[in-house]
Amino acid sequence: MKKIVQLYINSYKGLSKEAWLLALVMLINRTGSMVIPFLSMYMASELQFSKTQVGLVLGCFGLGSVCGSWLGGWLTDKLGNFKVQAVSLVLTVPLFLVLPHFRTFEGLAVMIFVLTLIADTFRPANSVAVARYAKPENLTKAYSLNRMAVNLGFSIGPALGGFLAAISYDWIFYGNAIAAFAAAIVFVYFFKNRIPRNKLKTRQSTDVIADAKPDRNAYLDLPFIIFNIFCCLFSMAFFQLLSTLPLFYKESQGMSEAAIGLLLGFSGFCIVVFEMILVHGVEKRFTPRQVMIYGTAIAGVAYFMLTGSYGIPWLYLSMFILSIGEMLTLPFTATISASRASLNTQGAYMGFNSLAFAAANIFSPYLGTYVAEHHGYQILWFGTATVLFLTSIGFSWILKKL
Repeated sequence: MKKIVQLYINSYKGLSKEAWLLALVMLINRTGSMVIPFLSMYMASELQFSKTQVGLVLGCFGLGSVCGSWLGGWLTDKLGNFKVQAVSLVLTVPLFLVLPHFRTFEGLAVMIFVLTLIADTFRPANSVAVARYAKPENLTKAYSLNRMAVNLGFSIGPALGGFLAAISYDWIFYGNAIAAFAAAIVFVYFFKNRIPRNKLKTRQSTDVIADAKPDRNAYLDLPFIIFNIFCCLFSMAFFQLLSTLPLFYKESQGMSEAAIGLLLGFSGFCIVVFEMILVHGVEKRFTPRQVMIYGTAIAGVAYFMLTGSYGIPWLYLSMFILSIGEMLTLPFTATISASRASLNTQGAYMGFNSLAFAAANIFSPYLGTYVAEHHGYQILWFGTATVLFLTSIGFSWILKKL
C-alpha cells in the first residue's frame, strides 16, 4: 500500500503551482462538458434529424474547431495566451445559452460552427500556457495533469448531463454556460498579470523548452506536417467516442441516456485515476515514439472489441482499454509539438497540432454515421480499428524523423 501511495506522490512531484492552477481552470470548464457527448442523441431524438443531418451538423462542429484552432494559434502568438483564453471563455457563455433556441438543421449547423470557432481558440492558447508555466523537465507531466483535469470534468459532465437530458436537453446547454462562466472568473483571477516562468528565462538559459531553436514555419515543416496527418487519422478513428459511439450504445445496445452518461464518464474516471502514474512510469522506460505506437494500437484493440456483443461489462472493458490507448497517445502529441517549436512559434505549432485533431471532426462524424447507417456498426468498428492499427505504423515511421 505504501508503495502505491509513494508512486502517486512521485507521479505528481515537481509540477509548478501554475500547472495546477491551469488544471483547475480546465477542470471547472470541462465539468460542463455535457453538450458534446449528447449532441448526436439530442439531434436524433429531440430534433428528429436524420443520421446524415446529424453527421453534417457534427461536421460543422469539426469545421468550427479547425478554424478556431488555427485562429487561436495565430492570436496567441500575436496577443498572448492570457487574452485569448479569457475572451474565449467569456464569449462561449451567451452562445451556450441561446443554442437551445436554434432547432432547425440550418440554424443549428451555423450556431454549432460559431460556438466551436470561439470555444476552440482556447485550446492552443491553453497548450502554450502549459508550456510557458511548466518546469521544462516536467512538460509531459504538466500536459498529463491538464488532461487529467479535462477527463475528471468529462467524467462528471456526461454523468450529470445524462440525468439532466432525461429532464430536458436544454439543461445540458445551460450547464455548459455556467461552467464556462465559472472557469473564466477563476482564470482571470489567478492569471491576470502573472509572468510566465519560461519567458523570463529565455534570454539567459538554453535549457528551456522551445529556447535556442530556429523560428520554423509550422505549416512548412514537412516532418511536422506528416506527423499531424497521422494525428488527424488517429483523431478520426478515436473520436468516434463522441459521435457514433453514443448512438451505438442507444440504438444497438438499448442503453438509456443516464446509462450512456455513466459509461462515457467511466472513461474520464479511468484517466483521472491512472494517467499520471501511467505517464510517470512509461516516460522512464520508453521513448515517446514507442509509447505512441503502443497507445494507438491499444485504442484499435478497444474498437475491434465492439464488433462482438457480450453485454454491458464487455462495453466497460472496451472503454477501459480505449482509455489506456488515449492515456498513452495524447499527452505525447502535445509534448512533441511543444518541443518542436521555438518560443516565438509555440502558438503556431500548438495551433497546428490542435487543428490536426479538429480537422478530423469535420469528416469523422459524417463518415461514422454514414457507415453505421448504410453498412452497420460492425463494419464501422472494424474499419475504425484498422485505421488505428495503420496509424500506429505511421507514427513508428514519422517519429524517427522528428
